Amino acid sequence: MSAPELIRIVSRDSPMALAQVERVRAELAALHPGTATEVVPVKTTGDKWTGALAAVEGKGAFTKEVDAALLDGSADLAVHCVKDIPADRPLPAGTAFAAFLKRDDVRDALVHPDGLTLDELPAGTRIGTSSVRRIAQLAASHPHLECVPIRGNANSRLDKLAAGAADALLLAVSGLERIGRPDVISEILSAETMCPPIGAGILALQCREGDTALIESVSALGDPATHREATAERMFLHVLQGHCNSPIAGYASTEGNGELALYAKVFTPDGKRILRAHEWAGALDPATLGTSVAVALLRQGARELIDGIPH
Repeated sequence: MSAPELIRIVSRDSPMALAQVERVRAELAALHPGTATEVVPVKTTGDKWTGALAAVEGKGAFTKEVDAALLDGSADLAVHCVKDIPADRPLPAGTAFAAFLKRDDVRDALVHPDGLTLDELPAGTRIGTSSVRRIAQLAASHPHLECVPIRGNANSRLDKLAAGAADALLLAVSGLERIGRPDVISEILSAETMCPPIGAGILALQCREGDTALIESVSALGDPATHREATAERMFLHVLQGHCNSPIAGYASTEGNGELALYAKVFTPDGKRILRAHEWAGALDPATLGTSVAVALLRQGARELIDGIPH
């Protein structure tokens, strides 16, 4: 089956999202030199809204408009950050994942104008973040620091930091690398210090189910280990019925021997209660591993913690 002559790629119109599309275009060009690509940028609800995401029905705030472009035929291929795709419900009917690209760094970075590390920050330092996941973990590990709400894409957050809206920021390492700003990183936090969000560092390619020629053309961009990790993480989130405001963190990793492990946490927003689970797949398939870790956390009381958060 030959590759399509033109692939129209839809994405959010933020600088980072467009940088992600350029990675996909470059990989497609190397794989199918005869195929042209065109970018269809859309502005999503999550990008337009500057308040708390829970106030705009956070589920799919960064994906709804992108999905619509696929379904109405104005685009052929969508590029998503997996962490933005709701996992408590299936993908929109008629669409499917065609590939998960090789995973980028899952860790968070501290950005401080004077290059201080997290442990060096003085009491009362204002950390700019609106992430429930980051706020809860900081409250547990560094209660003397203060979190101040800050939203917008990474470039605009860096501008707000420079304007004094916060003293430091927490941002994804992969995001800073994608926009060409790793130079601002003061410290890369270990995944133990700041457990990442589900789907961190993974880009997914989504197509219409019936576009078999396209799915076949782009599936070769997929990375098998990343596919297994994403499958375990998304099933974990699905079983917990987590939403964008849920105090959930976790990541799957492929060990040196090829075995899959999944480490996850559920916490109260104040960081006072933290539930943890860590399992290895052994003979389990990735989806069963995700289910098993979710069940381990449900046994510890995760349902009550998740349902206690407005969304």
